[in-house]
Amino acid sequence: MSAIVEGGTRILWLFVRVEGVEPTNNDAEQALCPAVLWRKMSFGAQSAAGSLFVSRMLTVVTSLRLQERNVLDFLTQACRAKRLQQPSPSFLPTPSIHSDTQSDIEVALAA
Repeated sequence: MSAIVEGGTRILWLFVRVEGVEPTNNDAEQALCPAVLWRKMSFGAQSAAGSLFVSRMLTVVTSLRLQERNVLDFLTQACRAKRLQQPSPSFLPTPSIHSDTQSDIEVALAA
């Protein structure tokens, strides 16, 4: 049990050891805001299939925006690929300038 608590403490204070790691979860809360507002204004989905569709679309939109990619272009490409029976466009992000911060985090967690 103490190993679990100790591991959690290391991650909790990671922002002190690694430059670029934010001490808050503001980014996560801001990413959820559009989904919360949509649900509040539309009264949510009325079926399990509708809930699944909404969760997937909100994930796609949020992820593409974080990657600074055009959502409409991606969805257009995806629909075109499906219609023409071609491979879907890649949803994976391209390498970014934040890879240094990721490396720093991995090194700090290994210590």
